[in-house]
Amino acid sequence: MTIYRELADRVLAGGELSDREAHFILDCADDDLLPLLQASYEIRKHYFGNKVKLNMIINTKSGLCPENCGYCAQSIVSKAPIEKYAMMKQEEIVAGADRAASVNAGTYCIVASGRGPVNRELEIVIDSVKEIKAKHRSMTVCACLGILKPEQAKRLKEAGVDRYNHNINTSAAHHDSITTSHTYDDRVSTVEMAKEAGISPCSGVIIGMRETKRDVIAMARSLHEMDADSIPVNFLHAVDGTPLEGTDELTPRYCLKVLCLFRFMNPTKEIRISGGRELNLRSLQPLGLYPANSIFIGDYLTTAGQEGDRDRQMLEDLGFEVDLEPLAKRPMTI
Repeated sequence: MTIYRELADRVLAGGELSDREAHFILDCADDDLLPLLQASYEIRKHYFGNKVKLNMIINTKSGLCPENCGYCAQSIVSKAPIEKYAMMKQEEIVAGADRAASVNAGTYCIVASGRGPVNRELEIVIDSVKEIKAKHRSMTVCACLGILKPEQAKRLKEAGVDRYNHNINTSAAHHDSITTSHTYDDRVSTVEMAKEAGISPCSGVIIGMRETKRDVIAMARSLHEMDADSIPVNFLHAVDGTPLEGTDELTPRYCLKVLCLFRFMNPTKEIRISGGRELNLRSLQPLGLYPANSIFIGDYLTTAGQEGDRDRQMLEDLGFEVDLEPLAKRPMTI
């Protein structure tokens, strides 16, 4: 039995990794990558079998953002030549949900740039969600609108929003190297606010932003402590015109080790391979679904994703099946 399988058995028995053991996973020799993936898969299989959740995203408001996040093509400091537009109309957002349903995407993610939603934008999202829920009752609707106020979270819950995403993106120690227009605590507070309103919390990270392995471990541990139900793991796609332009730190093998770490440290949670998987995992994308159990299909916010037919072929070749089970509801704690 490998040390990785011993660690997996301990995790399955309710144990947690120490920081030293977490470093051991990230420092895994490439020769040991397959045993590490196998051990991660034992945890994944225990909780999720061979099912994969499909998520589709819609960028309902592009650019025009006052925040200075160094990774983002939509931020105020970005010179990237992206399309910029104000909030979409309700019918456009609902049409996006129809497209998601047509490709068996069980989760539809409504995303808008900006620090947080103004009243007009919130009303459009609320009305859109009500219509989507009337048409697609089993669809999980996730909103990602920035920093929330308590009353906004309550209204989103009442409208039918199942999940709210607000990524921590990086560790508390590294946060100010990425953005200074809001704090790490602002992000955590929004996730906690969603939980208090009875909305399933989604929060994840971006790997490859000049962080250390200690930072990566801190991210995984913070998300465990926050009890995030869904954890998107993004791998930096450094867009020209952003402050992180030209950053290229990742290899496909290291990305796999990061996914394994997040599975070990958050064994019962949805681990989603998100933005940058095509660029950074490249030909090793299928191996990422041994620790992870969820992917985005279609395009991302400002970058293109893999063609849907290739994703479906990948799942078929792996012998995995699409998970269409509706999201379990969280009770309100207010």
